[in-house]
Amino acid sequence: MKVAIYARVSMTDQTTETQLYALKNYAERMGWDYEIFEEIMSTRKTRPVQYGLYSRLLKKEYDGLLIYKFDRWARSTSELVNHMRDFESRGVRFISYTENVDLGTSTGKLLFTIIAAMAEFERELIRERTLAGLARARAQGKKLGRPIKGKEKPKPSINKVAELFLGGMSIRDMAKELGTTKYWIEWSLKEMKDRPDKLKPSFRRGVFTQ
Repeated sequence: MKVAIYARVSMTDQTTETQLYALKNYAERMGWDYEIFEEIMSTRKTRPVQYGLYSRLLKKEYDGLLIYKFDRWARSTSELVNHMRDFESRGVRFISYTENVDLGTSTGKLLFTIIAAMAEFERELIRERTLAGLARARAQGKKLGRPIKGKEKPKPSINKVAELFLGGMSIRDMAKELGTTKYWIEWSLKEMKDRPDKLKPSFRRGVFTQ
């Protein structure tokens, strides 16, 4: 059997030596051929070695994957379970040295079932807490969802905008002068035309002759 050995550390001052020593000895005791893959200084979103190896495993270029510990391969339970399902469906053995899990054995398959059930339970808990939190926020009269872009700063006085507008100032400069956004300046200019009654009488004529 040919296996891929994957070892990962998150920082450049760490080493994969301990992981590889145990994994190579294990593979040799089992009489497996192996190829080593190392990932140094990875992040949650960028693990190119792991991603490339995952694709090759799905193509059955290796009969199995040997890792030191679950968290060396996956950063979340859901990712781990999804990958294990993919491997199992393609007949790729997934072996975790520390957790003593091997999908090629009946015990390993049982443990995988338990892990998958726990992952589903965790997702349901998170979902229930999220829904409860949203319901509580609505009951308290809080507005939900992301704010519309441009509304994060205060709305200026429409008459202040009119004064600067009549002075020939640009939208960008008006926003800077009033400590607001272009969104609110444009909103105010539209409001001037739609609701002239909101303007001071001295501004009304000047605004509509612009």
